[in-house]
Amino acid sequence: MQEIDIAVIGSGIGGSLISALHSDKNLILFEKENNLGGCASTFSRYNHSFNAGATTFVGYEEGHIIKKLFDDIGFIPDIKKSDIAIRSMQKEKQLDRTSNFEEFLTQLDRVYPHENNRVFWSAIKELDERFWRVKNIYYNKYSLRAYLHSFLSLCSLIKEFKFSLLKSASSYIKEVLYDISDAYLAFIDAQLLITLQTNHKEIPLLSMALGLAYPFHTVYYPNRGMGDLIESLLKNVHVKKDEEVLSIKKEKSHFILHTTKNHYKANKVILNSSIYESAKLFEDKAIQRYYQSFSFSDQSAFVVYLHVRSEKELLHHYQIILDSIIPHAISNSFFISFSDESDDKLSQDGYSVTISTHTKARFWEDLTKEQYKEKKAQTQEFILEEFMKKFPHVKVEKVFSATSKTFARYIKRSNCGGKAMSFKNLLQTPTCTTPFKNLYNVGDTIFAGQGWPGVALGVQVLHQELVE
Repeated sequence: MQEIDIAVIGSGIGGSLISALHSDKNLILFEKENNLGGCASTFSRYNHSFNAGATTFVGYEEGHIIKKLFDDIGFIPDIKKSDIAIRSMQKEKQLDRTSNFEEFLTQLDRVYPHENNRVFWSAIKELDERFWRVKNIYYNKYSLRAYLHSFLSLCSLIKEFKFSLLKSASSYIKEVLYDISDAYLAFIDAQLLITLQTNHKEIPLLSMALGLAYPFHTVYYPNRGMGDLIESLLKNVHVKKDEEVLSIKKEKSHFILHTTKNHYKANKVILNSSIYESAKLFEDKAIQRYYQSFSFSDQSAFVVYLHVRSEKELLHHYQIILDSIIPHAISNSFFISFSDESDDKLSQDGYSVTISTHTKARFWEDLTKEQYKEKKAQTQEFILEEFMKKFPHVKVEKVFSATSKTFARYIKRSNCGGKAMSFKNLLQTPTCTTPFKNLYNVGDTIFAGQGWPGVALGVQVLHQELVE
């Protein structure tokens, strides 16, 4: 039986970041698939490469958590700046999200006119900038030191934001963007669904600011796919691909891991699996009950993958906002990621395209085989039809799609991220530590949430736990 200090289960963003930060330790990162990255992986099908999910990469700039962690690792990513972060298309309306605030505001006043546009978006931008200037953002549980550190972090946020922390996104929109048009509000909610997996009715003002402001930062395209970025990040890490951890048994001072290939004795275990899927890994009833105590986040994704040809130049990212909800989905918008034309892996003989929208995981689980096939085809065909209305010059050569059941089969999770955080649910939010010594969590279903920046904040907290 091989003995190791740290076992990391899952090579998603969180597992990869924490593994790279501790690559000098006796550490093994286990990944059940051959492709690294989980939701951020790149895979091959029909002799073409596809990104599993959207490919926006943000935060690689001075003063931001991603740049800090990458610098600590000694890693320089192979990325390309996207001059236009997202092009939003809603009927005849078209709006480019750019980092240049005045340029964005000029477009906004033309597309979604409102006398308080500058007031609203200036506040959004300022709140975001102030948040990333706050040092030692921290939230953790299960020890006196963790609670004290969390309290001090909360005090820093209160000092910085005061009553803004208590204001809801919905009330702020009503106060500043009064009489907002349905189209304008749909634009805001479509942006929030990309970043926070929810709409303005469910979140505080600060969360909305972080969700809406990310295109004001520099947005990048990862060359050769998000999976290649993960692979490069892990170049100095001992990775076990194609080796699934089947069960974990807790002993007094260590854990016994049974995989599809071997047995391991580990002092510490870090789970990059979804918080909702982790109970099944353990034999210990107390650990099972702990993970089962978190109510399942039913939100998931429906993703359409295309290989296309186009004679016209394409941006990296578009968002299409429709009048009605997409069939068997919970959103009236979908997000499109095109590979860069110069990408020698994803753009061979055309473009690789990933189109994603939001749906409910349980909807797809409760269908018969025939119903599943029929409804999957309906959603795919609807999205493809709407896609072609905006890109009639594109020739589609390959098309296939994925639901929550697909993701459960390949990356062992059926949901898409955790729940958007607010003061209402903060105390119920899972943290990197657990009530069980040397058992940790990381990823997008714990503090601080989705995307590279959200996951990185949680990684930073866990990193502090491991080095202190």
